[in-house]
Amino acid sequence: MKKFFMFSLLAMFLFIIAACGAENNLEEETAGEEEAAEETENGAGNEEEAEEAAEDEEKPTYSVATDNNYVPFEFIDQETDKLIGFDIDLINAIADEAGFDIEIEQMEFSGIVSAIPSGRFDIGIAGMTITEEREENIDFSQPYYDAGLILAVLDGNEEISSIDDVDGMTVATRVGSTSEDYLQENTDANVEAFPEITEAYRSVLTERTDAVLYDKPNVEYYAETEAGGELVTVGDLLQGEQYGIAFPKDSELRDEVDEAIDSLKESGKFDEIYTKWFGEAPDDSEEE
Repeated sequence: MKKFFMFSLLAMFLFIIAACGAENNLEEETAGEEEAAEETENGAGNEEEAEEAAEDEEKPTYSVATDNNYVPFEFIDQETDKLIGFDIDLINAIADEAGFDIEIEQMEFSGIVSAIPSGRFDIGIAGMTITEEREENIDFSQPYYDAGLILAVLDGNEEISSIDDVDGMTVATRVGSTSEDYLQENTDANVEAFPEITEAYRSVLTERTDAVLYDKPNVEYYAETEAGGELVTVGDLLQGEQYGIAFPKDSELRDEVDEAIDSLKESGKFDEIYTKWFGEAPDDSEEE
């Protein structure tokens, strides 16, 4: 009886040991499977990260020169202190579409016009009018905005109602702009050119100058928002103009940018950006 009891106890002990071993093996197998699954998942994540990193490394980076005082094309948001505007949104969308990165540097407009031909920057976008003179040293993209020049005076000014009335008057504008060229070539006004167009507007508001001539979208925007109705436009739209993105001569980037602009127009992204800043989509004539 004693032997039978000892045998039963031994058998039970061996059974417990076997059961524990099986449970440990199951736990080890389960843990191993979970670890393998985690490694697989992490491996896939690492591969994706590696692919993204490789893509970023392969992306070229181009320098972009722009202004920061030409509302609504490029200007500093007073609340966020960030550079915003139609041109800024457009060049970022172009970069995304074409597959390159950009580094934006802000400078005065006249400096951009001289810096692009020297090759200091790869791209210039600053509401720059395409002119025959500039095309001698700069390659332009397809036009992306139709503009023109407009005259503005202090509200209540009865002496100036059109460009024909500015002879002998002091007219403010911006250094290096097509409006400065227009005044010098087509009028006998005393031209006072400022580094920043906002200085020209203020000179009229403080009655230091009699009028200001500049690009229509910027004049209208400033008159409606910053001038509080004290500045009004007069006369007809002068000298139909088109804005283009600037490149050093023979830059291969021009074709890439043109293709990106075409794609943005086809997808509707161009209209979306345009409407954001001008309240409505461009006319068909502005997209040609």
